[in-house]
Amino acid sequence: MINFYKYHGAGNDFILIDNISGELNNLSDYKIQKFCHRNFGIGADGLMVLKHHKKFDFEMEYYNSDGSGGTMCGNGGRCIVAFAKKLGIINSYTKFIASDGVHEAFIDENNIVKLKMSDVNELIKLKNGYTSYTGSPHYIRFEDNIKNIDVYSEGKKIRNSPTYKEEGINVNFVKIEDKNTISIRTFERGVENETLACGTGSVAAALCFANINNDTSGEYVIKARGGTLKVSFEFTNNIFTNIWLEGPTAFVFEGNID
Repeated sequence: MINFYKYHGAGNDFILIDNISGELNNLSDYKIQKFCHRNFGIGADGLMVLKHHKKFDFEMEYYNSDGSGGTMCGNGGRCIVAFAKKLGIINSYTKFIASDGVHEAFIDENNIVKLKMSDVNELIKLKNGYTSYTGSPHYIRFEDNIKNIDVYSEGKKIRNSPTYKEEGINVNFVKIEDKNTISIRTFERGVENETLACGTGSVAAALCFANINNDTSGEYVIKARGGTLKVSFEFTNNIFTNIWLEGPTAFVFEGNID
């Protein structure tokens, strides 16, 4: 039996497994798919394993619901910080390592987690949007109305277009609400569907918004379907640095699965 915990960050939900002991192995793609399946398993956008690390508080190992892994998940990173606190591994501050490098994070008494993201060196401007790598690859398209967009169909079409089909890309539809606020809907690769929020997508959208505004620093409010996030940043020497993703996390339930 495997003991698991279910968390969500602004509706972006995850299965978390404590493997500090190192006893868990052979977590196959099939098992991950089974655990994440919303009808025949626990149900989640992704699965994370918390592992021991010699130099840092812990290591984050992330998998999408289809079993694929290897990239960073922003809301997952925030949730695993809350999980580490629940396990007693950390208190209000942590430094941990993920697939894209070292991250710092703060967590308060209300389980609001502020996570430092990796620097972003480049935004690629396209004819009708941007692409950016914020720990995972993202396509950003600004729209006047995202409420009525068929995110599944439109996102799937872009994600599986010849340009992105092999590696895959997350597709974000973004509406500018005011000078400091945007709304976002995201089709996530690996989930192959719309999710209620996306951390790295929110960061990518915020930085593209900053590019439009010519802002060199600031904090933006990101309204996702599952909740509200905040992204702050600095822009110097053509690099986005000091990027922080902030928002709520919530423990949902704990259980065991064979």
